Amino acid sequence: MAELPPDFEKAEPPTASVDMGKGEAIDLDAMKLAEMGYTQDMKRNFSVMSVLGVGFSLTNSWFGISAAMITGINSGGPLLIIYGIILIALISTCVGISLSELASALPNAGGQYFWASELAPKKYANFASYLTGWFAWAGSIFTSASVALAMGSAMVGCYQLGHPDFVIKTWHVFVAYQMANIFCFFFNCYGKTLPAMATVTLWTSLVSFFVILVTVPAVAPTHQHASFVFATFINNTGWQQGGIAFIVGLVNTNWSFACLDCATHLAEEVHRPERMIPIAIMGTVAIGFVTSWFFSMAMFFSIVGDFSEIGGTATLVPILELFYKALGNKAGAIVLESMIIATGLGCLIASHTWQSRLCWSFSRDRGIPGHKWLSKVHPTLDVPVNAHFASCVLVAIVGCLYLASYTAFNSMITACIVLLYISYAIPVSCLLLRGRSTIKPGPFWLGPIGLVANIVLLMWTLFTLVMYSFPYAKPVLSSNMNYVSVVYAVVTIIMAVDWIVRGRKSFRGAGERMDEVPEVVEVVRRLSVH
Repeated sequence: MAELPPDFEKAEPPTASVDMGKGEAIDLDAMKLAEMGYTQDMKRNFSVMSVLGVGFSLTNSWFGISAAMITGINSGGPLLIIYGIILIALISTCVGISLSELASALPNAGGQYFWASELAPKKYANFASYLTGWFAWAGSIFTSASVALAMGSAMVGCYQLGHPDFVIKTWHVFVAYQMANIFCFFFNCYGKTLPAMATVTLWTSLVSFFVILVTVPAVAPTHQHASFVFATFINNTGWQQGGIAFIVGLVNTNWSFACLDCATHLAEEVHRPERMIPIAIMGTVAIGFVTSWFFSMAMFFSIVGDFSEIGGTATLVPILELFYKALGNKAGAIVLESMIIATGLGCLIASHTWQSRLCWSFSRDRGIPGHKWLSKVHPTLDVPVNAHFASCVLVAIVGCLYLASYTAFNSMITACIVLLYISYAIPVSCLLLRGRSTIKPGPFWLGPIGLVANIVLLMWTLFTLVMYSFPYAKPVLSSNMNYVSVVYAVVTIIMAVDWIVRGRKSFRGAGERMDEVPEVVEVVRRLSVH
């Protein structure tokens, strides 16, 4: 196997290459990737700012809070969201540390499924990697679905506010959902524009946040007392236990900090990913906490009138009703909601980028049926168009769940959260079983702090798997049932059938990849010469 130069970690951008003599300039990022068994299939067009843009645009905590108010209001009210953000931010910091350590030590577009392959015991490595890849991809599909549904609800809600006689039907939101999905599909079809688009969506989010944060409290005719914002607990769930109601509502706050692995899947599109990816992940958590907490506090102080009217709005979008009552005119409320919609569309674009990279990278190791088609990168567009198209089609299909149940939104975000946590927990469990001292750490490695973060991640994953499966309200009816357990069952059945029929024979694990490393390294050297 080819050896990397001893000063690899100190290589300087932007070229990230070193003169090997005889006129050869080896791309160090490509060489490190080759030593993992992969060729450099996509150009490294992303900067740390654009990677942060994708990561934050997807997680986008303040936007998530604005959408999560749909159900969070009835399951804890202000107290849930204000203190829930602090709790989830602390947990997300642990998740971010765990992901950043692994991304720094093993930077690869496969992210968690690649780490599982490298860290699991050899006997179980292929199966652990396969499971992780499927859980991660399924989680990304449900993430895109939840964001598209939030966009669909927001767009239909704006129309209803301007047309009071209009009664929102399920199919109205479904159509808007599909429109948002199709609209955002096209933004991921041209690789060269994605870094710029990521940066634009980052600034769109931050500017929208600032405008709303300043405008709404400034123009609201009255303001709530501090006791309402920081000490009011509302339980309209039917659960007699306040703790259960709090946990049921916490899923919405948790959604605002989901998808922290997004940046890891751009590891092959940014220089020095072992340094840049951790910056993007931890930056996403930090910005997310600051924006979401101050946004929530400002909005709750700005509530005008009866709090129950916000939750019972005919628009089905509580934050839009809050804007309307605070500003006193519909046009202003729609303008502010349009900023949230613009932010949300940027979030959906980032989600499409993320899910396509997950699908593409997993297909390189033959983890998905149709992998030969899905693993191709378009030669001129420089994106995995096939993987992107297939993922968006699945998002369109998942949207049909909303036609069956109004609680589909919560089921989608619960599936998004828990499936992704499971995909994080598998490689982290393998790391702890193997021993953290047995792997070569990257530039981001926190030692004992990282160990604590790993344990918190595993405990929280188990907690969410059980507690987030509780019904959203009582008495339990078909219309308010938590169908996330059905989602788990369907995903598990699909994985099991594919593993038995195809995956166990064709999936390319670490052993096969390592056998191919010398050949891949030689390919990188030849390309460098030419």
